[in-house]
Amino acid sequence: MGGAHSHSHSHDHSHGAAGHSHAPADFGRAFAIGIVLNSAFVIVEATYGFLSGSMALVADAGHNLSDVLALMLAWGASVAAKKPASPRYTYGFKSSTILAALANAMLLAIAIGAILFETMHRIFEPAPVEGMTMVVVAGIGIAINTFTALMFMRGRKNDLNIRGAFLHMAADALVSLGVVIAGIAILYTGQIWIDPVTSLIIVAVIAWGTWGLAKDSIKLGLHAVPENIDQAAVRSHLAGLEGVEALHDLHIWPMSTTETALTAHLVMPAGHPGDSFLAELRDSLSQEFGIGHATIQIEQSRECADNGACC
Repeated sequence: MGGAHSHSHSHDHSHGAAGHSHAPADFGRAFAIGIVLNSAFVIVEATYGFLSGSMALVADAGHNLSDVLALMLAWGASVAAKKPASPRYTYGFKSSTILAALANAMLLAIAIGAILFETMHRIFEPAPVEGMTMVVVAGIGIAINTFTALMFMRGRKNDLNIRGAFLHMAADALVSLGVVIAGIAILYTGQIWIDPVTSLIIVAVIAWGTWGLAKDSIKLGLHAVPENIDQAAVRSHLAGLEGVEALHDLHIWPMSTTETALTAHLVMPAGHPGDSFLAELRDSLSQEFGIGHATIQIEQSRECADNGACC
């Protein structure tokens, strides 16, 4: 039966609305400042970590490096997501955000392995550690990470990408605080085992974050319904529309870390209710569920094009 399509284009407001409408002006600068500050700090922290013999500083530098990568990927993804579609890439480059998240998780896993290897070596062959260097360098880390986190504070509500950047930086500030405390403990007790143990705790924190990132990005890569969307609620919303007798072939999938697409076939025996119905449906999906790209097919009976095999 007549397949009526309604497609809302990229200017529709999804949950990522803040991501489209003013991300370039707003967060482009925040990303740039955050990346420059954190990259410089990673070099300083890793250098002083090796010079002062502190594995906790080296691990924290690894953690900060992971966040520089996270910021770069989040920024690159938010820029790529705005590139126009082409005849070959009809969705544009939105899902580069998903590939970025996967790459990030893999890089983190490598960093964890390297830090773990060195830390284990330290536990079995303890080396002298300069507590004061740990305190000063990690203290600078707290300041830089807190400052960067605050720049992303505003956007964390409605863009998963920005929320990721915010959480990364906030977690970093806490990890650096842990290094400061460890440094003070070493200064007062002279127990150098505190350093590799702190390093192990930091590795555990990175591993936990990496596992979450890998799991989420794999789900997105497999086109799972995004976490913030209740598939059952969307289904009942569509089924409850006036004139809809049944629905089938409902698909909800992420186009990027901020945009979601949906396709569905609605069985409406009274026939196509007109374009205004589609426009209202599209708006309701966008406002209530943050689904900004909906394509709806209207059919008059269940015996649709694919030989009635419709469910």
